[in-house]
Amino acid sequence: MFGIVRPCAHRLGSRLKAEWTAHLCGLCLALRADHGQLSRIVTNYDGLIVSVLTEAQGPRTPAQRRTAGPCPLRGMRTAPVARGEGARLAAAVSLVLASAKVRDHVADGDGLLRRRPLAAAARRVAGGWDRAGARTGAELGFDTAVLVDAVDRQPGIEALAGPGTPLLTVTEPTETATAAAFAYTAVLAGRPGNEAPLAEAGRLFGRLAHLLDAVEDQETDAASGSWNPLTATGTSRAEARRLADDAVHGVRLALRDAEFTDDRLAHMLLAHELRASVDRAFGPARCAHTHGSTPSGAPSRAPGTLPPGFPEGPRKPPEKRGFLAGCAVFTGLFCTCQMCCAKEYEGPWSRQKHEGVCRDGDWCEGCCDCCEGCGNCCDCCESCGNCCSCCDCGGV
Repeated sequence: MFGIVRPCAHRLGSRLKAEWTAHLCGLCLALRADHGQLSRIVTNYDGLIVSVLTEAQGPRTPAQRRTAGPCPLRGMRTAPVARGEGARLAAAVSLVLASAKVRDHVADGDGLLRRRPLAAAARRVAGGWDRAGARTGAELGFDTAVLVDAVDRQPGIEALAGPGTPLLTVTEPTETATAAAFAYTAVLAGRPGNEAPLAEAGRLFGRLAHLLDAVEDQETDAASGSWNPLTATGTSRAEARRLADDAVHGVRLALRDAEFTDDRLAHMLLAHELRASVDRAFGPARCAHTHGSTPSGAPSRAPGTLPPGFPEGPRKPPEKRGFLAGCAVFTGLFCTCQMCCAKEYEGPWSRQKHEGVCRDGDWCEGCCDCCEGCGNCCDCCESCGNCCSCCDCGGV
């Protein structure tokens, strides 16, 4: 899974987390249905935003969900997942952009791709993904040629870039590709008036994706001698941060100009989680508000605890799994690294909650510290209930 928008469950809340998971699983299953099992490896957190935006603009109907079978990533449980044109468009876009990522790694000679046989195999896989994405796009009326053209132009632009080249010259192909994908969600949803604002939101989202990738990879690129936009153009991290902050603000403004039926998840991902992504790459921008207390002056409490006067009632212990079912879940948890890296996962046999061994990484840094890079938010853990009036979101 790759992508810059990696939301924290605490910020999403239970309802939006279920919606987000439905779109993630929907993207994965759309890839499998149209392109086979291998294609599921291009499932990514950013691609599902295309599905989220498509659904947010239209009326909700029962046909937009189906019940998927048990999956190790869901603890071998069934779940409602998104389906329809939005999920298929997300699959097509993910295939083409994953192809671009593979080609970029091949061009840079990253890791094992320095070896010619493996590089040649990777190119063949990338070419297959391009063709697969084009087929699905054509069935939806979306021409993926704009994505492929952007991918093909990128190496030439990078070859000509040097000290003094504007960084936005380098990010333009990515901006063009994501603008086209975001805008086409309005076509699928039957909202032609949304094409322009969503194209702008997509353009700025693509800029952010390119910027944050460059920031996160700068040190490793320097160590390996790989090309990096910031290093090649002589752009400082301070300037990159300014461009990133402007892009986050621009996405929020663009979303205001679009009409949605239910934009809660889209707003959370594109208005709030983008800010978290920038803070994760650059470090949080501290605000002047006092820490250790809420904006109203009430004492802060630890994440996951109840305020005074609201004692937690007894909970019914979860039913244990049988030996074979537990073995299947254990295999899934182990192979997907959840037992190591997940903030929390369900025990394969006991179904008790456990924390991953490497849980103290950057999964959830400051997830409930709402003054971190968010102005004076009131309670981000309530899925945006009181945040918007103080996050420069204008109450969107």
